[in-house]
Amino acid sequence: MTQRRFFGTDGIRGKVGDEPITPELVLKLGWAAGRVLGARDGEPGKVLIGKDTRISGYLLESALESGLSAAGVDIRLLGPMPTPGIAYLTRTARARAGIVISASHNPYEDNGIKFFSAEGTKLPDAVEAEIERMMREPLRTVAPAKLGKARRYEDAAGRYIEFCKSTFPSRLTLAGLKIVVDCANGAAYYIAPHVFSELGAQVIPVANEPDGFNINFECGSTHPATLQQAVRYHGADLGLALDGDGDRVIMVDETGEILDGDALLYIIALARHRAGVLRGGVAGTHMTNLGLEQALAERSIPFARAAVGDRYVLALLAAQGWEIGGETSGHILCLDKSSTGDGIIAALQVLAAQIESGKRLSQLHKGLTIYPQRLVNVRMARRFDLRQSAPVAGAVADAERELGSRGRVLLRPSGTEPVVRVMVEGQDTAQVERLAQRLADTVKRAAEEAA
Repeated sequence: MTQRRFFGTDGIRGKVGDEPITPELVLKLGWAAGRVLGARDGEPGKVLIGKDTRISGYLLESALESGLSAAGVDIRLLGPMPTPGIAYLTRTARARAGIVISASHNPYEDNGIKFFSAEGTKLPDAVEAEIERMMREPLRTVAPAKLGKARRYEDAAGRYIEFCKSTFPSRLTLAGLKIVVDCANGAAYYIAPHVFSELGAQVIPVANEPDGFNINFECGSTHPATLQQAVRYHGADLGLALDGDGDRVIMVDETGEILDGDALLYIIALARHRAGVLRGGVAGTHMTNLGLEQALAERSIPFARAAVGDRYVLALLAAQGWEIGGETSGHILCLDKSSTGDGIIAALQVLAAQIESGKRLSQLHKGLTIYPQRLVNVRMARRFDLRQSAPVAGAVADAERELGSRGRVLLRPSGTEPVVRVMVEGQDTAQVERLAQRLADTVKRAAEEAA
């Protein structure tokens, strides 16, 4: 396949004002996407656009709207909406595609564009490549009579709230639970508190006052200290933190201990296994902690690893015929509930497991031993091909020999940021820290010499 210029592992992302996140390119992207996904058989079709709470969302929404209209495609504007909510509404509205304006967990200066198919799933690589090919064509506006029309999608938030609630067993209630909900000042700031309170919980919302600039700032799933402090301060039963676009979640139990995506996967999978409803096994990624793999193996639950990125977890689940998978970062897929990763729905599955068990959340992740893991992000000015560096290859081989069967090493370029992620995992914390830093230093030197 031709090397893609714009699309990474999760759509297109970058700093606003720098290529590719410029008004000109985003307008062209909207037009190209409209040509590839929209108008068909003489009918204009419709495309949904939703966004998170970044100030730049207004700019990019307008540019996409103009491009789609020029391609003859009708537009439905959702306003602030979690990424999985856009996937759900795309499917139920029988739209040709859904477009998300978000940079997920990144700071407000960044933004991005990603797409959902009519089925509410990420676009295949081949379709993204076709959109890129179309972007190289001259932009030709359809005849005035065929221009796309735009209007607001009525009650988008209410529809998605009801859908989230429908994934929680009707025989159960959250009554009696005090839950802190950290909305990351992002797309779920209104929706998430309503979902949990309408199911009966006493909800304490935090980071639910977005101003366009405070998304993910010292809050949300990437800054769990805020959630830990709130759970302890309010004496809550538990807390959950979403990221800026609401597709990932981490939780904190009543003691203040953080439960990342691996721990949440363990709780969901084990509850389903005990109930006899787990279909097949569990899919993780190369970043999934070795402790989860071992804990599942002890219970004869199959486990497989995909490349990093929820689209690859989804592909693995489809190939295996399984339903449950996710990433350490908190992207959790429950395909019997939703077509994509959904932070609210994943949290509801954990809460259902807790209520069914009659236990505290701290008791549900006992039996899972998380190996010490160190992740170092090595920032660089431009892309660096790790495979061509002999010093990096030698450093990796040395680390793997030292760890033996008691750990793992993984180096990979980020698909969303100009960094190389260096991960070392093992049983001894000091050894893990030392090897990770040594590898990171080697990668940094090699990248600087290659520049």
